Amino acid sequence: MTDKARRFPLSLSALADKPFKSSFGTFSSRRTIATPQTATKNSAQDSQRRSNQLTPAAAALKQAPSNLTAGALPDALRRAMVARLVKQGITNRAVLTAMELVPRHLFMEPGFSGQAYVDASIPIGYQQTISQPYIVARMLEILCNGRTLNRVLEIGTGCGYQATVLSQVAKEVFSIERIKPLHELAKSNLRPMRIANIRLHYGDGMLGLPQAAPFDGIILAAAGLEVPRILLEQLSLGGRLVAPVGAQQQQLQLIERISKSEWSSVALEQCHFVPLRPGTA
Repeated sequence: MTDKARRFPLSLSALADKPFKSSFGTFSSRRTIATPQTATKNSAQDSQRRSNQLTPAAAALKQAPSNLTAGALPDALRRAMVARLVKQGITNRAVLTAMELVPRHLFMEPGFSGQAYVDASIPIGYQQTISQPYIVARMLEILCNGRTLNRVLEIGTGCGYQATVLSQVAKEVFSIERIKPLHELAKSNLRPMRIANIRLHYGDGMLGLPQAAPFDGIILAAAGLEVPRILLEQLSLGGRLVAPVGAQQQQLQLIERISKSEWSSVALEQCHFVPLRPGTA
């Protein structure tokens, strides 16, 4: 791997140049934030337009059984979460739409559902957490970089939330979980949503999924001291890998494959994740 960073760190200004619309109204490159009152008005006006533009994965969420219906309060909380993400610097329209669509509270224990839309990681058992909304959106925005993702690999399925958000911005999502009960939990969470473009696997995430490679995006939900070489080999040319790296002090790292035997890397910002571990449990 080289230390070249000719195109890094990522410039998100290009994504911010064009205004976009969501149910929270229009956001400009100056990141003017709409209010919840604006959201209420714009949501009604925008609902028909958005329903005509849903991806198959998004349509699956919309057509989920009635017991998955989020209700007015969670919908409003998700819109408020999206407004906060914009204020924090997230500009990718597809990522923001996915974050607004996916019901985060359905992926956690009822006792924690009241905290589902605060910007914090939440325990999901087995010493694992569901990542905070900002870091999910940030990693996906880096991974997308303004392009449509075809095949993406996620290391660390957890409860299935991030895989579900990924399913809204990628054509195919492969996700690996090393902890069997969490793999089963993710399957249980996703089954009633009937999202066809997610493939869940139980196994050692540090080995990746060579039988499904190459991937134009790989995302890690746990931090290692370094990114395993075998994962880098599973990137397609021009593919991107986003991962937390480090022990006590972790940094979000972006790696891009620039040739058959060459990768560029750059450290982006501080973060905090559970440790990346080998094997299965």
